[in-house]
Amino acid sequence: MTAAEQRSGFDLGKLLADRGSERYDLHARHLNHQLPRMLHTIGFDKVYERAEGAYFWDAEDQDYLDMLAGFGVMGLGRHHPVVRRALHDVLDAQLADLTRFDCQPLPGLLAEKLLGHAPHLDRVFFGNSGTEAVETALKFARYATGRPRVLYCEHAFHGLTTGSLSVNGEDSFRKGFAPLLPDTPIPLGDLAALERELRRGDVAGFVVEPIQGKGVHETPPGYLPAAQELLRRHKALLIADEVQTGLGRTGDFFAYQHEAGVEPDLVCVAKALSGGYVPVGATLGKDWIFKRVYSSMDRVLVHSASFGANAQAMAAGLAVLAVMEDEKVVENARIAGDLLRTRLAALVDRYELLHEVRGRGLMIGIEFGRPTSLGLRSRWAMLQAARKGLFAQMVVVPLLQRHRILTQVSGDHLEVIKLIPPLIIGEREVDRFVDAFTAVMDDAHGGGGLVWDFGRTLVKQAMAQR
Repeated sequence: MTAAEQRSGFDLGKLLADRGSERYDLHARHLNHQLPRMLHTIGFDKVYERAEGAYFWDAEDQDYLDMLAGFGVMGLGRHHPVVRRALHDVLDAQLADLTRFDCQPLPGLLAEKLLGHAPHLDRVFFGNSGTEAVETALKFARYATGRPRVLYCEHAFHGLTTGSLSVNGEDSFRKGFAPLLPDTPIPLGDLAALERELRRGDVAGFVVEPIQGKGVHETPPGYLPAAQELLRRHKALLIADEVQTGLGRTGDFFAYQHEAGVEPDLVCVAKALSGGYVPVGATLGKDWIFKRVYSSMDRVLVHSASFGANAQAMAAGLAVLAVMEDEKVVENARIAGDLLRTRLAALVDRYELLHEVRGRGLMIGIEFGRPTSLGLRSRWAMLQAARKGLFAQMVVVPLLQRHRILTQVSGDHLEVIKLIPPLIIGEREVDRFVDAFTAVMDDAHGGGGLVWDFGRTLVKQAMAQR
């Protein structure tokens, strides 16, 4: 222990031991008070003691399978030893970080590695989050083209800061935050709508998720190449939001690579890039775009981020990319995803409440729909009358409470569960999830049981909030 440490008296372990049990009360008093309220309501107010890989453990040493990966940031699972060692190493190196007036090697090395996976792109801007990566792309597209408007897809999610909120296709997030930027939504997959807007001549670019996180909807086959051609013809930019789909999630390094010939002008990356340890975002782009934004020494800081390219984030990113290559993580995501999706899709004909299974790699949507039998139809109608999306929540809750599997509903008012587990899962985790999901669906189709008991509770809460 150093002399400074001895003088300080700060002991993180002791602080957590003394105050850790207050976690939900502290959050209710000082942070978003609705989060603990929601967690208490649906029985998600667990206390997890430790985590490793694709699992959590509680105080009773029961394991929980993580099929959520921290909304996708834990691509390698939790506490991968290579990433942990890299962070220890960079802290121990005591680098002269963030001096602001030098060029450290780690950002250049990470940019080099990222661009190796997108060889048609040339430069990288490092920020701190996915929404910041999108904000960068919006600013760069506007400045490089000299045009004010960006197109986006209905139901898209590109972030929640003001600029990215302007291209967020979900009204529930936008409500109450106007005025936003003058951007324009178009239906996903609608090339005629895209061309109609482009003909107005004021479009800087089109930002699109190759697979929408909300609902897990893929762009139709051939859509991205055709959109790219239209954009080039009208001198506008293609912006691929790979914040969630990138870094192997869909079975290719970037999701746009599923379509031959697609070469976005700007690509937004974040989430899994640092292994879940350090906030990080990156915007990859073509040389001419960066050179137009940073056109002179006077403009050297025209777009920057105080913590962008910090040593911890860069070291973590380099470690993550090394692990992905060494452990064939992208290939595993494709294999495990195909296995999980195939086994779930085989259940569609077995359960009338199960409508569709879709997605790519380890980004999978499970959609529920109106059943055909009279008894189930009346229960379904009761839920839909109270609030759309309650049945999906009825499945998520017993998966956690009875089977110790953490999942999420894909969006507000959606009857879709989204699976975005760590990219390292294998057949054991697939078996566990499918077995648990089958048990919950058996219960739901049995006409009673805990699933529908919980459904009645949700209906009462939904009605009370009206």
